[in-house]
Amino acid sequence: MASSSSPLVFSVKRRAPEFVRPTNPTPREVKQLSDLDDQEGLRFQIPVIMFYPNNPLMKGKDPAKVIKEALGKALVYYYPFAGRLIEGDNRKLMVDCTGEGVLFIEADADTTLENLGDAIQPMCPCFEELLYDVPGSGGILGSPLILIQVTRLRCGGFIFALRLNHTMSDGPGLVQFLDAISEMAQGLSVPSLLPIWQRELLNARNPPRITRIHHEYEEVTNTKGTLMTMDENNLVHRSFFFGPKEIRALRNRLPASLGACSTFEVLIAYVWRCRTIAFAVDPDEVVRISCLINMRGKRGFDLPPGYYGNAFVYPASITKAGMLCKNPLEYAIRLLKKAKAEMSQEYVKSVADHMVIKGRPSFTQPGNYLISDVTRAGIGEIDFGWGKPVYGGVARALSNISFCMRFRNSKGEEGNVIPICLPPPVMERFEQELKRMTKEEGPVRLITSML
Repeated sequence: MASSSSPLVFSVKRRAPEFVRPTNPTPREVKQLSDLDDQEGLRFQIPVIMFYPNNPLMKGKDPAKVIKEALGKALVYYYPFAGRLIEGDNRKLMVDCTGEGVLFIEADADTTLENLGDAIQPMCPCFEELLYDVPGSGGILGSPLILIQVTRLRCGGFIFALRLNHTMSDGPGLVQFLDAISEMAQGLSVPSLLPIWQRELLNARNPPRITRIHHEYEEVTNTKGTLMTMDENNLVHRSFFFGPKEIRALRNRLPASLGACSTFEVLIAYVWRCRTIAFAVDPDEVVRISCLINMRGKRGFDLPPGYYGNAFVYPASITKAGMLCKNPLEYAIRLLKKAKAEMSQEYVKSVADHMVIKGRPSFTQPGNYLISDVTRAGIGEIDFGWGKPVYGGVARALSNISFCMRFRNSKGEEGNVIPICLPPPVMERFEQELKRMTKEEGPVRLITSML
């Protein structure tokens, strides 16, 4: 395992936060979110970060100015992002399209991209400097829906960091908006893909009826006291890199009878199993993992191109902890495949109906682990004119939510990175189990220090 890097030391000078509004007049109206958008489990802010190197062809151009101007133009088409959320009957969320704008911060850091080194990754230890949490801006209701900070670096590169109210969009929806900004930054006057609201497409039926079992929303009693619950103030944040060697070591553990498995299925089954072992869960407790499945482009779903709302569900795999921990890796993979097979048009409708009938509950917390595959989301492809970022992705994990992202480490190796946060003693056991599972090809690689 790689040694932890020394702490980064640099200063950031920020200008006062300002609101960027649509450059042209936009409709003053109230628009409802879908019944998938406004569930309790999505009422949080999701952070994204992108690191851009210097581009000599852009000499004399200020990335903050270019992006701010492009943002105002893009908001003409994506004007709901310039509004504020309000709540109606039965906790129904709506966007009041006030045109108040998106929060924008311009900043300068006395460091270079090269000096940042292994900090260019999820769990960046300096993230709070690169996306300032403007006091009063982080609420779900009545607050800005997006916060952006563009930080110029001494080398001519820059860092683009963003925080999104997740009820408004998922990863592909956010990328669609960022693509529009990038197109405006490079001279287009109209986005190549026009946004579509139509959130009613993912609303509950009338009358609503729950037709599927939804383990991801079950109310769970922590009967044995060993289910995974975490104190947000006492967590270690680390990222783990899985390159070709680690993936090969894991695949070597799988029987041919299992059939084809994606790298994502192999990795998350592995992480789920190691995580459960690390928590020392009572063997008779039920544990679960929820994998986000996006419905865009899938047969049977009629979402139009340009739809930028949340378009995913996360069916849960469940098992007793003892069965997960004592069985080989293929057991967890089979459970994941079974849960993914539940995805259907009827399943999605049942989720929306569940939200309305049950009062928009959150996903199960104790003993549940959520993970999203964003390797194809496209965050790392956003080009504001300076080229693609050296890293673009979700900035950090949450207490029981992780993201699997494409990543090139400092050695130039391509692989996947998964940021994880756990209590300190659990993290130590988790790393030990990761090492044991991949010992055929050497230890899994830790790429970030304790935060």
